[in-house]
Amino acid sequence: MIEMIALFWTALVELSNAMAPYILFGLAFAGILHELVPDTIVTKHLGRENIGSVIKSTLFGIPLPVCSCGVIPLATSIKKSGASKGATLSFLISTPITGVDSILATYGMFGWIFTIYRVLTSMVIAMVAGILTNIFDKEEELPQPLFSAAPAGGFSMAPPSSQKEEESSCCSSGSCCDSEEKQTFSLLKALKYAFITLLGDIAKPLFWGLVIGAVITAAIPENLSNILIEYSWLSYLIVIAIAVPMYVCATASLPIAAALMLSGVSAGAAFVFLSAGPATNTVTIGVVKKMLGTRSLYIYLGTIVVGSVLFGLGLDYIFDINEIDAASLVHMHEEAGIIAMVSSVVLWGLVLYFIGKPYFQKNS
Repeated sequence: MIEMIALFWTALVELSNAMAPYILFGLAFAGILHELVPDTIVTKHLGRENIGSVIKSTLFGIPLPVCSCGVIPLATSIKKSGASKGATLSFLISTPITGVDSILATYGMFGWIFTIYRVLTSMVIAMVAGILTNIFDKEEELPQPLFSAAPAGGFSMAPPSSQKEEESSCCSSGSCCDSEEKQTFSLLKALKYAFITLLGDIAKPLFWGLVIGAVITAAIPENLSNILIEYSWLSYLIVIAIAVPMYVCATASLPIAAALMLSGVSAGAAFVFLSAGPATNTVTIGVVKKMLGTRSLYIYLGTIVVGSVLFGLGLDYIFDINEIDAASLVHMHEEAGIIAMVSSVVLWGLVLYFIGKPYFQKNS
């Protein structure tokens, strides 16, 4: 028992030291990005039911540091602003799989090859899902009325185009242009968003991601690893079954994937978890069905599952022909420097603060 606790603690420290500097730097960069880019830019460029809108929504989603549940209100806002089903779905997929913080943390733990592969494949999966949705689940176009209700109770002959202009002019009296009023950059606001709002949202899943990753590293028996290595298809099925319903953000999924690879699971199977885990969960599945419909839900799940498995197999093939050991990719066994250790202490301090904050507020 004491030996198991020691193994768990060692794994937890190594995981934290490997990821903490990149997570903190990524959060800071995400806060700056959020302060510089108004939210309205995201909702203005998602266009109609065409490939261009899908590409734009995917590119918008890639750098945004938003988790799989945090993306739901943003995607809902985008849909209500007139984005097509395909653009909304591609945004829903690309955003939680990656983010500035996750990209930097992936590089810190797995290196550039794995990081670039993860970003590019998530773009492909999101674009394919969006394009398929626009083809097979088109929006039903409602006929535009020639007459519109006038304020005095009568009717006006305003054409649809002028009605849209009137709707777009809501910014003159409403709050929909609040974000456009950002004229000066505030470093304090950027850091507040990064280390209070954003880190507060991911603190709990990040905590459990690190703990579960350490448990996997310490507890998985060697014979299970041998079975998964011999029957790689079994590891794909197990990972998919766990990843699809599970809630885990892109950053928190990294220590779990690293632990799987260190225990003998192939890089492809670990990649499946990194791809399908953040992109899906039971909450998002329910929202997609309600917001976009059953057909879009099938496209959403099918594209993620099939795409993740295919790209996972592709990664294993690349590793096989180059004779690369998957476990050698995980950068955890190097001697941690002072920056890594300080970053780890700071990250854990903040994570534990946000986890304990509701409890202390309740009892104060």
